[in-house]
Amino acid sequence: MALERGKLTDVIAVGLGNTVAALTVASNKKVYVKSIIAHAPLVGLASGTAQVYMVPNSGGSAGTAGTTNVLFNVDVFGGETVLIEPSYPIVLTSTGDTLQVGTGATTINFLVTGDKEA
Repeated sequence: MALERGKLTDVIAVGLGNTVAALTVASNKKVYVKSIIAHAPLVGLASGTAQVYMVPNSGGSAGTAGTTNVLFNVDVFGGETVLIEPSYPIVLTSTGDTLQVGTGATTINFLVTGDKEA
């Protein structure tokens, strides 16, 4: 099994109160998420919340993020960068599985790193 290593996404800017799919499994090619970097660029804001969801596919297409599939809910202060690094990679396996990221009270920039099957 050959792997493509490195960043899985470009920087994703997620606006206030939004959730977006950071990456989606295609053609049943496994994706191994090693870390998620979250940065709140708005200095002076008390704090924002960064959420990470592992959302299983829904009939082969992307499902919906919600309280039943949230993995991380982290406070990020304005100007702060947080590294979310699980002790074992998050593995997405089936076509349509997604890793989604969202925000609570401010804009958060996300970067997802890891490997995927070539």
